[in-house]
Amino acid sequence: MRAPSLRGTSPRGTSRRGTSPRTTVRVAAAALTAACALALAGCGGSGSGSGASGADSGNVADVSAGASKPGTVLDTPFTKPDITLTDNHGKPFDLVKQTAGHPTLLFFGYTHCPDVCPTTMSDIALAKSRLPRADQAELRVVFVSSDPQRDTPARLNEWLGAMDKSFIGLTGRFSVIQAAARSVGVAIEPPVKEKDGSITVTHGAEVLAFWPKDDKGHVLYMSGTTAGQYQHDLPKLIRSEAP
Repeated sequence: MRAPSLRGTSPRGTSRRGTSPRTTVRVAAAALTAACALALAGCGGSGSGSGASGADSGNVADVSAGASKPGTVLDTPFTKPDITLTDNHGKPFDLVKQTAGHPTLLFFGYTHCPDVCPTTMSDIALAKSRLPRADQAELRVVFVSSDPQRDTPARLNEWLGAMDKSFIGLTGRFSVIQAAARSVGVAIEPPVKEKDGSITVTHGAEVLAFWPKDDKGHVLYMSGTTAGQYQHDLPKLIRSEAP
């Protein structure tokens, strides 16, 4: 049965200088009845985490998957964002052209994130490391910064390289990145400097999986998907099959 379109909220993530940020992850989801739930989560900071930002009013995902499955299959696949940004080696990177024909995982986050971002990328790195070498060579994992002013190419290269040196980090103008995120239903907002010097960054926690056969985003993974679940699904995604 076709599930209804659901919009999620993304709580704010706060990076504080000189302190260890606490983590709060909130998930907004519809109750499971005849249709499944589409949950959107975000990276949280100190306090109650009540300052949530609504998703953009543009594209909204229609989904068709049970709650027991980590991946949510989209009834209407997303088109890959047509953007050129600067990669973690300081070179221009055309997302559409340079990932064409490759299974691709796309995530919007930031390197100063205290919880969701490093956990998500580490889990993907672990899952990828367990794949056959031929599959590892085909997979593209792209991390697009929602905090581009601080996430320089050098910073992205160091941060991602600690997890997997093949991971691609992208940075550039925030307006371009925000438009790209919105085109695939991911809500991000400009970083805000608070009075106490902390930086608040609002972003979604979704990982979009693009199939190689048509370069479209067919599967969505939420925060909390484990390395084992990614490991189970990745061979199917590489073959352009629903998990």
